[in-house]
Amino acid sequence: MTCRKTWLRLVIFTVLTVCLGACATPTSRIQEYAKSQDFQQSVVDTHGFAHLVFTGNLSNARNVLHVYLEGDGSPWKYRVVTMPDPTPRNTLMLRLMALDDSASAYVGRPCYNGHAGQDGCDSSLWTSGRYSQPVVHSMAAVINQLVDRHRFAEVKLIGHSGGGALAMLIARRVPATTHVITLAANLDIDAWTTHHGYSRLFTSLNPAKQPPLPARILQWHLLGGRDSSIPPAIVQRFVREQPNALGILVQNFSHSCCWESVWPDVVKAIKSSATGFLPGIRFKLPEVDDRNVR
Repeated sequence: MTCRKTWLRLVIFTVLTVCLGACATPTSRIQEYAKSQDFQQSVVDTHGFAHLVFTGNLSNARNVLHVYLEGDGSPWKYRVVTMPDPTPRNTLMLRLMALDDSASAYVGRPCYNGHAGQDGCDSSLWTSGRYSQPVVHSMAAVINQLVDRHRFAEVKLIGHSGGGALAMLIARRVPATTHVITLAANLDIDAWTTHHGYSRLFTSLNPAKQPPLPARILQWHLLGGRDSSIPPAIVQRFVREQPNALGILVQNFSHSCCWESVWPDVVKAIKSSATGFLPGIRFKLPEVDDRNVR
């Protein structure tokens, strides 16, 4: 009888553990991971939106802040059905920030991270308007607040996928920006929608249609040679037309894999502005005929 009770307790405990794990929200999983890394959590309200912000190593601040911007998350459940919560299920940028011992901040988007039900939020802000003026202005305001509060002299914006598009759009709105580093970034959203046969993001700003960033801002655009979501060919024209920009092709990487394996070296390069810290990476994109991918 005792053995049977013990066995039943184990079964119940296992079922509850599985259920609780399945019921955990994307936001709660992000928060748990951030807590495990001793990141400080806050919510910053600006321009009518709430932004979840994590900061790390601010005591190591040497006038430079690394800002991490996540990808688009999960805007769509099906092709014509939007997700009620677009929060990323895969927190790549938060994991990369954990490998960075610099003063750093992870800045969430409007309506993400548990705020989708906030007044002013609707699904357009994570679908067609994911890179719209309200999103860009609001996120830039959060970053400028961090800069002013902690008196940072420089900001280095780091974005993955759609976060890379936002990094390009935010850069000119944050005067302290000195670097933009993107990973598998959606730098030409019209070329991207054409390539995949998606509907145009009509209410979004397209980085490729904006004036080039000033030459004082150093740009590194890291691209995966096996990336089927953002094939290097669809963004190479954008990279070529930017002043002081370098396209870096990593042959065996895909859209999300395997950026963590090189990130400590990338961080060293970001700190010193020297790409020589990136072993095994071929610099500059090869010349590819991109006439058929526009």
